[in-house]
Amino acid sequence: MKTLAIVNGKLADPAGDTLISGTLLIAGDRIVAAGDIAVPEDADTIDAGGLVVAPGLIDLGVFATDKPAFHFGGITRAALMPDQSSLLDDAALIRQATRAGKPDFWVHPIAAATRGLKGTELAEIGLMQAAGAKAVGTGRQWIADSGVMLRVLSYAAGIGLTVIAHAEDGGLAGKAVATSGETATRLGLSNAPACAEAMAIARDIILARETGAAIHFRLVTTRAGFDLIRAAKAEGLNVTCGISPAYLFLNDQAVTDFRTFARLSPPLRDEADRLASLTAIADGTIDVITSSHDPRGPEDKRLPFADASPGMAGAETLLAMALNLVRDGHVTLNRLMTLLSANPARILGIDAGSFAPGSAADLIFIDPDAPWIVDSAKMAASAGNTPFDRVPVQGRARRIMKGGVFL
Repeated sequence: MKTLAIVNGKLADPAGDTLISGTLLIAGDRIVAAGDIAVPEDADTIDAGGLVVAPGLIDLGVFATDKPAFHFGGITRAALMPDQSSLLDDAALIRQATRAGKPDFWVHPIAAATRGLKGTELAEIGLMQAAGAKAVGTGRQWIADSGVMLRVLSYAAGIGLTVIAHAEDGGLAGKAVATSGETATRLGLSNAPACAEAMAIARDIILARETGAAIHFRLVTTRAGFDLIRAAKAEGLNVTCGISPAYLFLNDQAVTDFRTFARLSPPLRDEADRLASLTAIADGTIDVITSSHDPRGPEDKRLPFADASPGMAGAETLLAMALNLVRDGHVTLNRLMTLLSANPARILGIDAGSFAPGSAADLIFIDPDAPWIVDSAKMAASAGNTPFDRVPVQGRARRIMKGGVFL
């Protein structure tokens, strides 16, 4: 088996505290060792040129398979949400989704928790797990029926799958397109109180406690939501949560002038909640940073704000925006890779996202200071609906290795 030695790189090991100058050994498609180790005489050597070597990003909860955008952003694996044109509520569709990107990109489907994502009848979760599903998801919607959600959590716990939940009480959120507050009032947008998130989280935590299930709230965006997550973790419950860069760096004022590229689900929050999200990153409450990649073309976005579809193309900007957290002192680069790679892998139950022996040799070579400007008209994604259009950023993946092979 061919052995590769990556030398002259700065290793961003999620299991470590700081960057170290070291060597990474790869045999076939797996990592053998990392750190201050000798290079075998028969190994082929790759010079990293002083770049940061990190695990490939694992994007937990995307709505489209968009390989060019993922490659640009350093994403080597993605967990695909069940909300597709053909909903992922059938084993055959799960099996088809797992083959979508191979060999140079892997898709890990999230099985629909209920048939048709209608929140009423459980889907064939066990059959979908056998077909390759790595988690169970409620999709874009909250399951309003507590009895159904209890059964979803119980079944998932029994077969060892994490439930990925949308955290918005549908009775409160309704058809609102913005968070209640000054901005929504001034623009005349239908709105819902931010507490819709906390109410959904509180109920689902109670049910997770009852069932012993693992639950991951895909996007948590409010101070009240983070407080509930902290309390659940302190209690020892298997509760995790994620966030996307939009909620870390933008507030509800971004929808001023009815900017539909900033129409998201859940909607952008006020400044106090945005600051609370940065605190939650720093103190470890947030476990995952996801792009929530959801490319939308002009037919979905160039409409009146209330009629436009929510979502953003986030794959290409995920790494660059997340690196701002390192520059601003909220996390170390190693900790950032835990949020972007190691934790998503752990939640999905896959051997990737780390430098541990036996982990998949999915790597990215990062230039953290490389300057570029986000341009929605030039994105590799199938659509450029980014709220960060024309924002100057720093940091990008210069090279990508998937399974020990450079792409």
